[in-house]
Amino acid sequence: MSMTSTAPLDIRTVPFTTADGHTLNLLHVRGEKQPVKGPVIVVHGAGVRANLFLAPMQMNFARYLVDAGYDVWLENWRASIDFPPNEWNLDKAAIHDHPAAVNTIVEQTGAEQIKAVIHCQGSTSFMMSAVAGLVPKVRTIVSNAVSLHPVVPSFSSLKMTFALPVLKLLTDYLNPQWGLKAPTLTAKMVRLLVNLTHHECHNAVCKQVSFTYGSGFPALWRHEQLDEKIHEWIKHEFAEVPITFFEQMRRCVKEGHLVSVDGDRRLPKDFVAQAPETDARFAFFQGTKNRCFLPVSQQRTFDWFDSHRKNHHSLHILEGYSHLDVFFGKNAARDTYPLLLAELEREV
Repeated sequence: MSMTSTAPLDIRTVPFTTADGHTLNLLHVRGEKQPVKGPVIVVHGAGVRANLFLAPMQMNFARYLVDAGYDVWLENWRASIDFPPNEWNLDKAAIHDHPAAVNTIVEQTGAEQIKAVIHCQGSTSFMMSAVAGLVPKVRTIVSNAVSLHPVVPSFSSLKMTFALPVLKLLTDYLNPQWGLKAPTLTAKMVRLLVNLTHHECHNAVCKQVSFTYGSGFPALWRHEQLDEKIHEWIKHEFAEVPITFFEQMRRCVKEGHLVSVDGDRRLPKDFVAQAPETDARFAFFQGTKNRCFLPVSQQRTFDWFDSHRKNHHSLHILEGYSHLDVFFGKNAARDTYPLLLAELEREV
């Protein structure tokens, strides 16, 4: 596919309201030509927003899908920094956000089925929806970085075990923007700690992101995969993420798989204790350099799905890539987008 597309994208905001009262939205992204391949929903991770897939690069992921003929919908779920901070967890997103987003797309398009590309905590929570049978119209799901089996580096596990209880007493949120402006004593303490321990670059938000989400230097991308424009743009794409999320993730990491925490009967307590309630085909992606979730995370989930339906799903390990550079790395349109697209195009 050509990487020189310059036609402007038409982006329409489509709001929807969840059953528990959150007003969220979808960014409906269209090009000059009418889509011919049906709807695909793209779901961001924690403490970011749908804008991640509209990165200021010659060929970003949303444009790539549009140019490939898809009707593209970027979901801003309750973890999006476009909304006021809230103490979300994966259960709430799985029960309320993703099913409502899918239903909105179906209502808007009349499509009988749709496809999905899901990333990080958008992936874990969407996988919860899928495995619980809450998004039956989604028939192809492409997952990046982590899904049912979160496995983190040893130092991340130590942070969850020892630092998280202390942080819970001091703050309801962590915020990578503290690298630029630290409004409280806790924020100032975290910023000082990060500045003392992270010397991999001069981007204050980049360093805070690595402290917040992993164990690497950096954790969510490789610097050599980013051009300077994107490295600077990152400063505006991360903000609050609640301690409630980290508490649930700590439990999931300890158990070795996703667990629900709210006790809602629409979700199983243990997501791998029974067969998935979905006929969707899954494609799992993971970068070899990911220091947020280790490559074995996606391997274990692939193995679990493969045990239930042999030779139906797929796994891709991306050499030299990390976590988010899969989507906005300077060579992603050459290296990773074609692989993601090929999995969307495969017959179910």
